[in-house]
Amino acid sequence: MIRRALAVFILLAPVASRAADDPAMARALRVLAVHPVIDGHNDLPWAIRESDKAPRDVAAYDIRGRAPGATDLARLKAGHVGGQFWSVYTPGESKYEDYARIQLEQIDIARQVVARYPELAWGLTADDMERALRTGRVGSALGLEGGHAIQNSLGALRAYYALGVRYMTLTHNVTLDWADCAADPGKHGGLTKFGEEVVREMNRLGMLVDLSHVSPETMDDALRVTEAPVIFSHSSAKALDPVARNVPDDILKRVGPNGGVVMVTFVAEFISNASAEANTARDKAIAALIRDVADKAEKDRITREYKAAHPLPPVTLAQVADHVEHVRKVAGADNVGLGGDYDGNSDWPEGMEDVTSYPKLFAELARRGWSDDDLGKLASGNILRAMRQAEAVAKRLQASRPASTATIEQLDGLRGR
Repeated sequence: MIRRALAVFILLAPVASRAADDPAMARALRVLAVHPVIDGHNDLPWAIRESDKAPRDVAAYDIRGRAPGATDLARLKAGHVGGQFWSVYTPGESKYEDYARIQLEQIDIARQVVARYPELAWGLTADDMERALRTGRVGSALGLEGGHAIQNSLGALRAYYALGVRYMTLTHNVTLDWADCAADPGKHGGLTKFGEEVVREMNRLGMLVDLSHVSPETMDDALRVTEAPVIFSHSSAKALDPVARNVPDDILKRVGPNGGVVMVTFVAEFISNASAEANTARDKAIAALIRDVADKAEKDRITREYKAAHPLPPVTLAQVADHVEHVRKVAGADNVGLGGDYDGNSDWPEGMEDVTSYPKLFAELARRGWSDDDLGKLASGNILRAMRQAEAVAKRLQASRPASTATIEQLDGLRGR
């Protein structure tokens, strides 16, 4: 206990020192003390699964001490993170066709984490999340990243909800039988009829529809169909960095009327186009180097060494703030949040390498004239409001219609898996 308290003190001391000399940092810390951050996307469960030391071993990947990745309890406290959607990511590529088993394993890892640490608490409703914020714990819910995991089954969707999943990213990096993603050429022109039914059933459950990773056409269709607010759990502004993963302005303009929240991510390539172009070139070079290498450890070594020798162009905290401000300008002050994507990537803006980064961003926004009210909305107010609205929609829909029994065969004429 003494060692953990000392670790927290060491992490907090530099921030406190800066606050004494920086009125903007002092104001940021005052706001965050009242409105801790609820972050939309953290890949800690995948980091545990892929751990070099002890894969899938929650106890061995001890976040009470200094964890090997970007996230542990002391750093969450230093970053004023009071709520977290833990991503239960699973790859959607064809080599991982046993989607449901892997998805259940990831949910199990995340549930073990929440059960193991009393500093965490389930935040499956807005009220639960607020209760965790008030008691100084990290309210926790799960975000399923990629609709491939439901394997075209609304029953599977409902089962995941029962296990704590409170949003589903409709696609990851592969187009599904029922939805186009951002990374592939379009196949359906957005959502199919079954894809629309997935959105309706998510509304009925109270599961937030997450539009990060999907194509603009899928965004458009989902916004047309949904009766509840959508989120983008970890996306930035396409007007400032035109990568496919970011949100175009015409969609941002529709998020406000929908009541949704765009949770700006910190990943360097989604903040800076120069970083994105350099990252693409670097990935191509690495792919060529490891093409004929069979051993995974050797592939990892080559990748690691090449990245160390070819760093990406620097990206700044100010550029992250530019994206936050752009989303606020186009979508609205009630429709912007934060989804760092920590433990899911390796390239970050300078000084934003882990979950301690949030106060620095809030101080930058304070210097730019943000009010305490808008900073509080960014931290947690907007996502709490969206959660509460989604819960109200679910209550209404559950009173008027039963669980959907539709199948992809019935709606799209596609042979089921």
